[in-house]
Amino acid sequence: MEPISFNGVRRISIHERKSKVSVKQLSRQLHPGASFSEFFDSLPDVFAVSWLKELVDAIWRARSEGKHFVVMYGAHVVKCGLSPVIIQLIREGIITALATNGAGAYHDVELAMFEATSEDVSSGIVNGTFGMAREPVSFINSAARLAVRRGIGLGEAIGSKLKKAKRADLSILAQAYAHGIPLTVHVAIGTDVNHIHPDFDAPSFGKATYTDFRIFCRVVSELSYGVVLNIGSAVILPLIFEKALAVVRNLGYDVKCFVGATFDFIRHYRATKNPVERAQELGGKGYYIIGHHEIIVPMFAQALLERFSKSNEAIHR
Repeated sequence: MEPISFNGVRRISIHERKSKVSVKQLSRQLHPGASFSEFFDSLPDVFAVSWLKELVDAIWRARSEGKHFVVMYGAHVVKCGLSPVIIQLIREGIITALATNGAGAYHDVELAMFEATSEDVSSGIVNGTFGMAREPVSFINSAARLAVRRGIGLGEAIGSKLKKAKRADLSILAQAYAHGIPLTVHVAIGTDVNHIHPDFDAPSFGKATYTDFRIFCRVVSELSYGVVLNIGSAVILPLIFEKALAVVRNLGYDVKCFVGATFDFIRHYRATKNPVERAQELGGKGYYIIGHHEIIVPMFAQALLERFSKSNEAIHR
């Protein structure tokens, strides 16, 4: 078999060809002591950086027009030390609603009440003590009963009980409650350590988290032209979002044209479908940005703060 000849290849000028990267998109060199804005602007305007910048602009536009910016977050956001970052966005009126899972609430409670969280699971499994801390479990289990008595959701009940905690200033739940921001807690029974204690009240948790699901559905019904961001929930919150979106559209709410994004350290199937692809299917945009929470989230939050500070337009709180 003879090698093929390339003599007949048709060539073009590079000036006729479309190129995906230009010198305008390249990174820029910085001097020591450069500001965050200078650093962020110096990043190469390609792939994840361009997506992050588009997301920041989308959130700014949404809030400037009085639309939602909803943050769904998994427990690792709290365990990675990012509660102060989320709380700052609450205080600045940028975040309008939040949702987390049972573990997200549990670690929040431990930090607020005891200034520490995240036990050694491996050694705890071996010696039989994993998940057996009495105080945080009793607190969170009593919050579910309080929610039922008051006819409120689990997130509001926990937040109200945490308002006098030693470090309420570090509690996303307490700060959301203090600022009148809905924070819903979505429990899957059997996934959290408080479910294996004798004072766990399954009916109360079921009713309280169901109330929170209905509150979250109300938020989703108002999501058109807003933004929803999932940080680090691989399954539970993406599925909660999917079912909320399904039921509100069934009820006649024409939710569309929103931006859906996920931040996580790997790509997950459910977190890609919801909210990223659902947003794209309904006339909006979707972004999936991969990276460690402790790096991506502070950078993203500071970029948001800088974007809002550059604008003199008031945020519709």
